[in-house]
This record gives sequence, C-alpha cells and structure tokens, in this order.
Amino acid sequence: MAGSNLAKSAQGRGRPKARDEVLLDRELEDLPPDLRWREWMLRIEAVIFASAEPVTRETLARVVGRDCSIDLLIDDLQEELRSRPYELVAVAGGWQHRTRSRYADSIRASSVPARSGTPTLSEFEAMVLMAVGYFQPVTRAELGKIFGKEISRDTIGALRGAGFVASGPRSPTPGAPYTYVTTKHFLSAYGFETLRDLPDIEALEDAGLLSRRVDDVDDEPEEQAEEPQDEQIERDIT
Repeated sequence: MAGSNLAKSAQGRGRPKARDEVLLDRELEDLPPDLRWREWMLRIEAVIFASAEPVTRETLARVVGRDCSIDLLIDDLQEELRSRPYELVAVAGGWQHRTRSRYADSIRASSVPARSGTPTLSEFEAMVLMAVGYFQPVTRAELGKIFGKEISRDTIGALRGAGFVASGPRSPTPGAPYTYVTTKHFLSAYGFETLRDLPDIEALEDAGLLSRRVDDVDDEPEEQAEEPQDEQIERDIT
C-alpha cells in the first residue's frame, strides 16, 4: 500500500505540469447571463487590482469567455467606480487602478507608503526625460545640443535607474553611438496610454520649454556608451 502510494507520488513528480493545466471555467455557461457578466467583471477587476503593472487585453482575455467583450466589461467597471476615490484608467497599452487626483493631498498628508511611487527626479533630469520622450531615439550628443551643454552619464544613469529610459538602436552617425528611448514604465508612471498622448510639442516650444535644436547636431563621433548592445528595448509607440 505504501509502496503503491510512493510509486504514484514519484510518477506525479516526474510529469511536468503544463502551463495551461490550471483549469478555469471561462465560459460560465451554468450561470444566467446577468450573473455570468457580473462574475466576469469581478475577475477583470481582481486581476487589474492584483497587478503591479498595467494589464493588457490579452491577459484579461484569459479569465473571461471567448466571445466576451473586454471593452464593455471595462466600461461597466469604470461606471461602477465613478463614485469611488479610485478609477480604472488606460495606460501603457493596458489598464490600471489609479487614485483620483483630487485625493492626492489627502494621501500625501497621511504619509502612508504608496503602493508604487514614482521616483523623484531633479528638475533638469525631468527636462532631459521630456526631451527623450519627444525626440527618441536620441543620442547624448543630440540631447546636449538641445540643452546647450553636455548631458552627463550620471543624468542618463538616473533616468535608466528609475526605469524611464532604455538603450535604443545604434545611431547611423559616425561612431554609431547608442540612442535612448522611453519605456513602458515611463508611460505608466505618467499616465500615458501611448507616446501620442504627450502634450503638444509646439505648445512647449512656444512656452520656451523645449527647442528643436537637435537638427543642428554636428557629425562628430560620440564616445560609445558602456551598455551592452543586446539590452532589451522597452518601447511602445503604437
């Protein structure tokens, strides 16, 4: 008896569990339509609430029926949360729970540790990040021309460390320097769904906050960056 149990246990351990072997009734055909829809709504809300990052449509489709409309579920959830201090927003190609901005002062006054706080940047680092957002893929030399002074590796390192920028493709200019691009974390942290949601660059230029002097960059070789060439690029411009 014991030997039989041990044999079964060993046999079970020897068979790897398939990724999709965890069963979930997605269709819920045994429920009436209204309860089925309600359960799908709750599943969507639970997944988004549990995730530290924006949740994509493809991920949400794993927990609801095959012919279920994700958009309609999201619409119903957003309507249901209309009176709550938090909302469901589309950011970085997915959806995420966000506290409504009018409660920001209350949260700051409470001094509670935020679930995922945005790293604090200096004013200059924030300006460089803004320039990368608009002119990407952009090299350090091009950023230097925009600001009229050299952009240090420490500044780029701070933006990389915060998860806001990553290495882009090599520039076709002499020396093939690395370029820099923004990441999906940048979109998520600042509440943008895509880079098309960035403020109008012409308005920023009129306000004197940004210049297009990048076109005046000399074709001088730039010292190559230390980052490995195969670094993963997190970019979302769609």
